[in-house]
Amino acid sequence: MTSTPRVGIIGIGQSAFKPRRDDASYPDLVREAVNLALADASLELDEIEAIVYSLSPDAMVGIGNAERLGVDAVGARNKRFLRINTGGATGISSVAAAYYHIAAGACDVIMTAGADKVGECGDSQTVLNKIWDPIYERSLPLGTITMLAMSGIRYAHKYGMTEEDMAAVVVKNRRHASLNPNAHLRKQTTIEEVLASRYISWPVKLFDCCPQSSGGGAMVLASEKYIKDRNLDAVWITGLGHCSESYYLGDRMGEGFTADHADAHALAGAFKRAYKMAGITDPRKQVDVAELYAPFSNTEFHSIEAAGLAELGKSVRPLREGAYNIEGEVAVNPSGGTLCTNAIAVTAMIRVAEVALQVRGKAGGHQVKGAKIGIASGNGGDHQFFGTMVVEA
Repeated sequence: MTSTPRVGIIGIGQSAFKPRRDDASYPDLVREAVNLALADASLELDEIEAIVYSLSPDAMVGIGNAERLGVDAVGARNKRFLRINTGGATGISSVAAAYYHIAAGACDVIMTAGADKVGECGDSQTVLNKIWDPIYERSLPLGTITMLAMSGIRYAHKYGMTEEDMAAVVVKNRRHASLNPNAHLRKQTTIEEVLASRYISWPVKLFDCCPQSSGGGAMVLASEKYIKDRNLDAVWITGLGHCSESYYLGDRMGEGFTADHADAHALAGAFKRAYKMAGITDPRKQVDVAELYAPFSNTEFHSIEAAGLAELGKSVRPLREGAYNIEGEVAVNPSGGTLCTNAIAVTAMIRVAEVALQVRGKAGGHQVKGAKIGIASGNGGDHQFFGTMVVEA
């Protein structure tokens, strides 16, 4: 078997994420990120050969098939153009699709870009309720919050997690986000403040939830030959994996199921594939930084475990002891993560972008000292679609 061609990341652009961006239309937000990524890569729009468009459910934008509106914003006229939607995993799926274009030899330089105005779409949970089965699940009513509150209850039952433990995740990520000028929620908080916030769906409280963010993201990827011929700076995607889960949430509940809703077995499967491709055999020792898609505080625990940074049910104690702080053993979500910024179409892309910045040594105030190997993940659907990536200096 021939070796897989190397694919590098040469440009990164992300807007400052906010509750609303009334000053910018949807195409404006996409172009804002595109311009930043092109400047980072020292390229012009005409030099980009293909576009992968990162767009989550149309209802978040309020325009049907909104990729049509984005064609000119990303300079895609007369170019290859592919829209990706895997829910919350859309961003990392888009980076993967861009990677495959280059690895397959279809093109040498490609951009993936997108934006979202979740903070301006109205009630996102009403929108997201529509992804569930209309007879058995939608009427509960299921939303992303209630779905993952159930996961939190199950995790607490199996492993003894408390609401104080969930609050510790929020405190950590808010402290990290305070160092990141692009993060949406940048105000630090305390365990007491988290516990005092109102319940949304027990045991998940307001401060345990990700925000509804508006903003854009873009990345430029290129082949190794393209990078070397032009003497460009790059970091490398050395592993990637995807894995999907059953659609019906009830099939993941209770004893005896192969996919326990407390855990993230499919995410673990995606990481296993990415690690095999990258030659990672001991992630606890080899990985320096992780940007894990965890939109609610309780889900960070099973994400850490799925990434192989702790055994099942064993991540709570090290988190409370600071093992996953910026200065800890393995920094987890040093950007503040999804818990502090969530523009759904690009949230998982930003996980990859932030890891790339870390291993480039260009993450600014939230830089992890000496980071050389980083991992990223994305979750989409009803905790159903999972993507993972390894990025190295």
